Amino acid sequence: MVDSSVHERYLDALLQGDRSRSRSVIEEVLQRGITANNVYVDIIWPIMEEIEKLHRAERITPVQEHLATRINRTIADQLQNKLPRRPAKGKRIVICCAPHELQELGAQMTADFFESDGWEVRFIGGGLTNDDILAYINEHGPDILLIYGSTPHQAPDVRRLIDTIRSVDAWPQMRILLSGGVFNRAEGLWEEIGADLFAETAVKALQVAHQDYPQQPVLRTINRRKKRPKVMAPAETVGA
Repeated sequence: MVDSSVHERYLDALLQGDRSRSRSVIEEVLQRGITANNVYVDIIWPIMEEIEKLHRAERITPVQEHLATRINRTIADQLQNKLPRRPAKGKRIVICCAPHELQELGAQMTADFFESDGWEVRFIGGGLTNDDILAYINEHGPDILLIYGSTPHQAPDVRRLIDTIRSVDAWPQMRILLSGGVFNRAEGLWEEIGADLFAETAVKALQVAHQDYPQQPVLRTINRRKKRPKVMAPAETVGA
């Protein structure tokens, strides 16, 4: 386990833009025997979420948010090669996201977890049009399209993408999984806009992706909220 003092020291170093001190905190944790996988889950991800909350509440400046997120992302980049590698599963996932540094980091870390688990991952990032995404999934034919992060004003565009995918019906076996951003904050929004699956974190996304969800007709819910599907916890930490 990682104690709260580590979180406090790491967050402070990030918000100060102190790259050296940030790396030192992570190196100290690794030297104590904490695996890279658990550093992702117990430090980098929760600190990313804390930075997002502080930014939304205007408790930190935009400069602090940029400094902290970029350093956090750099450290995630450095740890990625230390994650375990499981045998190839023969499954494909395409991951895209909102064009914001925080959402890019969450999507990138999710991509890292899926790759570690043996999935064939294509992380196409943010800033792409719906036409770009449609063209790519037509070329790549993924089992899952994961859309990570969005703001309230971007949600209608995600809905249009999902509607187009449903209307074309060229990928009947492909499931659409939403995670992060407004989807984490608005209960039931993922169902209202027609997605198949939802997960709040990278670990839960991997759990959900392994469950056998039959394809069913998409039903719009306007004023009614549905419960999220229950996610069974794995016997061990993902990727451990």
